[in-house]
Amino acid sequence: AGTPSGFRAEMHAAMNKMSKDMEAAPMTGDPDKDFLAMMIPHHEGAVEMARLVLLNGRDPLVRKLAEEIIAAQQAEIVTMRQRLEILKTGRDMAPGGFPALGGTRGPAAP
Repeated sequence: AGTPSGFRAEMHAAMNKMSKDMEAAPMTGDPDKDFLAMMIPHHEGAVEMARLVLLNGRDPLVRKLAEEIIAAQQAEIVTMRQRLEILKTGRDMAPGGFPALGGTRGPAAP
């Protein structure tokens, strides 16, 4: 396990990368595409921060939460990438919602 100050530095680096990647996301003027383009690096940042907790943390409940965050965020990243590609191409191959989320976040229709 790393030192508390090392962990803090790694967390700041992860947050800085996330912010830079979000700012670098190409904006199209389409709220749906732009939201997904920015949320993907946001979720990637959350995965990295949770990974750092697994490497450095000791509390079993916090570690379990980090594992759950990684699993959920990775599934959502896949779903968002798929949906962004569908929106870019205009081909909706998975109607009915976000598959990785069981359609819980609303229909995929425009």
